[in-house]
Amino acid sequence: QVQLAESGGGLVQAGGSLRLSCAASGLSFSNYNMGWFRQAPGKEREIVAAITWSGSNTYYEDSVKGRFTISRDNAKNTVYLQMNSLKPEDTAVYYCAGATARYGRRWYVPPYDYWGQGTQVTVSS
Repeated sequence: QVQLAESGGGLVQAGGSLRLSCAASGLSFSNYNMGWFRQAPGKEREIVAAITWSGSNTYYEDSVKGRFTISRDNAKNTVYLQMNSLKPEDTAVYYCAGATARYGRRWYVPPYDYWGQGTQVTVSS
């Protein structure tokens, strides 16, 4: 059974930092591209960042470029999202997701095969 378990969310003041982790089990982690998504109240879920199976390529949504960093440790079956300079508009439930490795210019685009339960990130002003 595949499980993706996020952790590291919480309440932080604007300008602060959080590091999200997503531990995967039940799948060949190094064969999967991984992504972080978020969903704010009343809004659709959106992709925030993604990383290829090898870690050689990354994608960032425009609003988080320069502030967020995605990384992975295939030996630990874990993907991370370092979030710096957080803003109130970053407040959302953050989900990690895994997709069978794809290639090409739009490798990060859904669909994704597996999803975690999500972790709440709240940024106060």
